[in-house]
Amino acid sequence: MKAVVLGYHTMGCLGFDALLRHGFEVAAVLTHRDDPREEVWWDSLAARAEARGVPVCYPQDPKSPEFHELIASYAPDFLFSFYYRYMIPPAVLELAARGALNLHGSLLPRYRGRAPVNWVLVEGESETGVSLHYMVAKPDAGDLVDQEAVAIDFADTAFTLYGKLEEAARRLLDRALPALAAGTATPKPLDLSQGSYRGGRKPADGNIDWNGSARRIYDLVRGVTHPYPGAFTTLRGRKLLVWWALPLAGLEGIGSQTAAEPSTVTAVDREGITVAAGEGSVQLITLQLEGQPELPACSLALAAGIAPGERLGS
Repeated sequence: MKAVVLGYHTMGCLGFDALLRHGFEVAAVLTHRDDPREEVWWDSLAARAEARGVPVCYPQDPKSPEFHELIASYAPDFLFSFYYRYMIPPAVLELAARGALNLHGSLLPRYRGRAPVNWVLVEGESETGVSLHYMVAKPDAGDLVDQEAVAIDFADTAFTLYGKLEEAARRLLDRALPALAAGTATPKPLDLSQGSYRGGRKPADGNIDWNGSARRIYDLVRGVTHPYPGAFTTLRGRKLLVWWALPLAGLEGIGSQTAAEPSTVTAVDREGITVAAGEGSVQLITLQLEGQPELPACSLALAAGIAPGERLGS
């Protein structure tokens, strides 16, 4: 069985390794060059493939005739997309004699689209997972082959959750690839009416709305903290990144409104800076003022003279 892999990231490496483990011939790997604007913390699929003597290509436009011709030249039985960042045109998908499949980081049909690991945290979900499905013209909409669920813990960040999804992906692929190879997989249509779609997240989406609940603010912080761009507010007109914080109104972020207006600093101590939210309060723990190093919130408060009554944000 000949496969062409379109992939990137550690998930691309996991998918590549799984195919080899289950007897697939990987004819070529199509991937991306690293973006210098991103904090690269993942494994290199290109390096993994080159170490195994598999040809690596870096096409820029999946809609181009050259892309189509490249895939066609390998006459693949399967195409596999493992965290590839481009949509693949239907004409290219049809080049795979036995189908084109994608590994997606959510429990489809929920959280179709981009950045699902971040979105499930921002939206306060308690469960997510990985799904293997056939690719069609519409994103993340083809028949589902299999999926593996993982629990989201209160302390999970996007980074720790991604690690859980890696382990789930290994289990899923070890279960699904033999069935695909043998022709015994039983795909099921996705009911998109029961799902949801999210677009990609931009750094600007990390802006904290202090009118939200303490729990919602916490979910934003943990969903975009390192190695992602971070949640932020402003202090006296300067951008203030919030790398870690905790809700003080209980794990569910439920509590009566404090006497202070949302975004008001209500306490400063060695534990951090407490800020009133629309519901409950948030304890800021690790901060970074624009142009300065990352610091414990109590240290930044001392350096910047932050005291109760200070307002954050615009």
